[in-house]
Amino acid sequence: MGEERSSATPKAAAASGTGPDDLYGALRHLAAVGYQLRAALRGGDRFLSLDATDDHNTGVWLISCALQLADDAKTELDGVARTWKPRPAEAALSTALHKIRTRAHQLHAAVRAADHFLDQEASDDRSTGSWLVACALGLAEKLAGEAEDLASAMKRGGDAGPAAGEAVRRPVGGSTPPRGVTVQ
Repeated sequence: MGEERSSATPKAAAASGTGPDDLYGALRHLAAVGYQLRAALRGGDRFLSLDATDDHNTGVWLISCALQLADDAKTELDGVARTWKPRPAEAALSTALHKIRTRAHQLHAAVRAADHFLDQEASDDRSTGSWLVACALGLAEKLAGEAEDLASAMKRGGDAGPAAGEAVRRPVGGSTPPRGVTVQ
């Protein structure tokens, strides 16, 4: 039946209101989705490293969940970009939002590719999928942090985020970068 897909990120509709409070709320929600993505990817990565078939299947399922979250985040940011009309004083905010949108598209692509490669039987393909999960994990952490930093800057009354483009990073659980993957 012509049923529309419901987004797991309901703030997209609120963001279309184009007010600063709506954008702030959408950014806070996007940060939360970024942390959910990080958790799903981290869990998937752990299960994929185990030998049992059931563990592998659980890891693949978690990556599939992350793919849906990444798609929702990308769609939400695309909606915000289409509807939000920045004022001239909000040029820095617009630039920061564009950077976060780009990050969401990168994350979606990495998770989508990981999901594809992990479904393959060849060990080289699964190895590639595992590497892509590690890349996506770094991107999810950056997306969450950048969205949270921008929302915090908006709350403080600034629109450009941290001074001189320096990100305020809060390590999540004291983690180290996954398997030596660094995402710029």
